[in-house]
Amino acid sequence: MNDQIHSGDEHGELGDAEYAEFMELAAQEGFDLEEVEGDLAAAGHGPLPVLAVVGRPNVGKSTLVNRIIGRREAVVEDRPGVTRDRVTYEAEWAGRRFKLVDTGGWEQDVLGIDASVAAQAEFAIEAADAVVFVVDAQVGATDTDEAVVKLLRRAGKPVVLCANKVDGPSGEADAAMLWSLGLGEPHPVSALHGRGTGDMLDEVLEALPDAPAQSFGQAVGGPRRIALIGRPNVGKSSLLNKVAGETRVVVDELAGTTRDPVDEMIELGGRAWKFVDTAGIRRRVHLQEGADYYASLRTAAAVEKAELAVVLIDASETISVQDQRIITMAVEAGRALVIAYNKWDTLDEERRYYLEREIETELVQVQWAPRVNVSARTGRHMEKLVPAIETALSGWETRIPTGRLNSFLGELVAAHPHPIRGGKQPRILFGTQAGTKPPRFVLFASGFLEAGYRRFIERRLREEFGFEGTPIQISVRVREKRGRKK
Repeated sequence: MNDQIHSGDEHGELGDAEYAEFMELAAQEGFDLEEVEGDLAAAGHGPLPVLAVVGRPNVGKSTLVNRIIGRREAVVEDRPGVTRDRVTYEAEWAGRRFKLVDTGGWEQDVLGIDASVAAQAEFAIEAADAVVFVVDAQVGATDTDEAVVKLLRRAGKPVVLCANKVDGPSGEADAAMLWSLGLGEPHPVSALHGRGTGDMLDEVLEALPDAPAQSFGQAVGGPRRIALIGRPNVGKSSLLNKVAGETRVVVDELAGTTRDPVDEMIELGGRAWKFVDTAGIRRRVHLQEGADYYASLRTAAAVEKAELAVVLIDASETISVQDQRIITMAVEAGRALVIAYNKWDTLDEERRYYLEREIETELVQVQWAPRVNVSARTGRHMEKLVPAIETALSGWETRIPTGRLNSFLGELVAAHPHPIRGGKQPRILFGTQAGTKPPRFVLFASGFLEAGYRRFIERRLREEFGFEGTPIQISVRVREKRGRKK
């Protein structure tokens, strides 16, 4: 698609003329223009800056995360270490949007609490543009807190110190004691009751950059960032070594030999790429839950730093819930996606047959992702990886001009109107693509559009315009009342 429109103005990716034409349409249809402008700005944002919430277990990190995102989504229980799985959320404060990484203190007796807090803080800090460090003001600074302070100093990221559990003026003195940590002013907060969170978030906005530190694709021809993700022992390190043509990463039968993400510049298909290897975690049986938690934290950190995720799946085993979760993580982060089925050379006819069935049923929601069958061990079909990556990145950056999109939507609605619900038939009035990386559409409608119809629109958009290898985000704005013409 060479229809890309990149304007340096504040209209996201709509050029001036396109924007003016679009706002005129919105006014004719009776939409509130200020709201329309807000919707375009929200959908047109580029990659968002990342804020990590770190601290030892039971200081109230997840409660604070829920307070910031304005809904109860992180698991909160009155015992340490219940946060699982989902680690990134999108949040907004004072009109600024950002991503939030919750490291809800996973307590690991076997490793020693200090080591486990340090490990998860490290992953989170690595992904972040700024950090909120949560300390329990009632308990005061502990040795574990001091250890995290050292990490924060080393990382050199901006830090906002949150003195939590200050429920009233009497607790302010406890908070003041935290000046001793040497991280600047402690902000007294009660995450539970919301006291002081607004002031703290104002401070966070000061610390957060407008866009992430690594802005994608700015250096023309600069290396694209690829995250290699997948559950432990699917062969990520072997694949990286094979692609690099030399041993760059330790490979071991023991699942999870890779401890830290390794960024590798690799020449492939005549171009330089930056691979972020996020391989699994060493699993001893009693560390299993913690290892899974770290795996998702590390995967989230790598995906945040990448433009495209190559998800490696072990073709010799049944597609697992963990495989699906990792794919969902990449899709929710809005990254381009390629799925590589490893150990293909070991499959017999029967396993191939069942694998195809599994792909049809388990991965139906990502049929649009290019698929490559590879063998990291023998190097088979490695040359197919680059075209798949290039296809997905091109889909990720595709933009449809508004005029073209609206004529497509007009034909679609005429041929396949939305089902009648409660005597009314909602109609799509017009729409625009407000952003790319991934493609984000805002549709304006006369009534609520059901999820099934939205999926139908997405399917037809893909048939018409490609978008191979990229998630598509569609938000729908419903016109409130007809009588508000301006």
